[in-house]
Amino acid sequence: MRRRVSLLVAATTSVVLLAFLLPASALVARVAEARALDAARVQLQLLVPAVGLDSRAEVAAGPVALSDGGRLAVRWSDGTWLGAEGVLGDDPAPAGAEVRETDDGTHLLQPVRREGGTAVLEVFVPEAELRAGVAETRLVLGGLGLVLLLLALGVADRVARSLTRPVTDLARTAHRLGSGDLSARVVPDGPDEVREVGTALNRLATRIGELLADEREAAADLAHRLRTPLTALRLDVEALPPGHRERLQEDVDALSRGVDEVVAEARRPVREGLGAGSDAAAVVAERVRFWSVLAEEEHRPLTVDVPTGAVPVRVAEADLGAAVDALLGNVFAHTPEGTGCAVSVGPRQGGGALVVVRDAGPGLPVAGVVRGRSGGGSTGLGLDIARRTAEGAGGGLRIDSSPAGTAVALELGPPG
Repeated sequence: MRRRVSLLVAATTSVVLLAFLLPASALVARVAEARALDAARVQLQLLVPAVGLDSRAEVAAGPVALSDGGRLAVRWSDGTWLGAEGVLGDDPAPAGAEVRETDDGTHLLQPVRREGGTAVLEVFVPEAELRAGVAETRLVLGGLGLVLLLLALGVADRVARSLTRPVTDLARTAHRLGSGDLSARVVPDGPDEVREVGTALNRLATRIGELLADEREAAADLAHRLRTPLTALRLDVEALPPGHRERLQEDVDALSRGVDEVVAEARRPVREGLGAGSDAAAVVAERVRFWSVLAEEEHRPLTVDVPTGAVPVRVAEADLGAAVDALLGNVFAHTPEGTGCAVSVGPRQGGGALVVVRDAGPGLPVAGVVRGRSGGGSTGLGLDIARRTAEGAGGGLRIDSSPAGTAVALELGPPG
């Protein structure tokens, strides 16, 4: 917008300057020519009495002899020339004052009646004198036009900046909100319309924070309500005979852990995890060390390939750890014992990281792994956590499954 305003002002100013400078330049040329011709006419009028009354010898010794560079010529009444021959030559004397133009200048002819005939007085005005001062004046006009154009561009830039700066601030604040910084606010500035947009954006940011807080509070309340029937269920399981009690206790423990995770997630501050960053290499290495104990017990070859340097990504450390746990948990839960597994972390094109978990299991049909997203969109295999984490980080989840094994890739975007 700033550039367009400057271009518009430059075009408008140029048109106005051309409309003023072109006629002014032509006027300067005409004024210079008229000034030179008027001076020549004055000289003619001053010399007419001398030619009309003085003798030939007096005219030849006076005005003709004093002529500057042969500018003055007189054809006497007998047809002979005093001084250099003029442009009239042998032509008849004109009836009145006459102007004749040649390639080198302009000739003014003035007939003078005297006894014995008519003499003709001729004054020559060179082309350089007709154009005297025109070039310098045009340079001054051009410089003035350039100064006015630069001044207009400077004023236009300041005005455009005052218009675009509030819009730029709005865009910057919107990007901060989009990356998860819900504390971002804009100071309303600029025209009334832009101020109104800034105020509306601030209200929207406040409302988003309130809705997220209400959602987490509702989730936490729901999770707490589940604890009471869960405790009663645990007591009922403990009263069962030993044959069925162990298996049901494991299910109840798993359900209890799920409720604890919901409560912990609900209690986390709203801004935590939104636009947060972490080191993908460090998080993956730590989670692989955690799972390596179980892998050793099940005789699973577990390899990890992470770079030595940091690989920053736009996801909180806890969320990335939960996503990696979900992927490794699927491998341990859905492949036979002894099946190998490999985890790798690498930089992603455009920033971020690519986390890949591979196993040498029998493979899974992708259509069966990612089922239709009804309701919450759960995959049924724990991959929904990884998918939501990747999408929240500006990336996505890719699954490549074949009889030779399954590879799940997490694409994570760079920090916002």
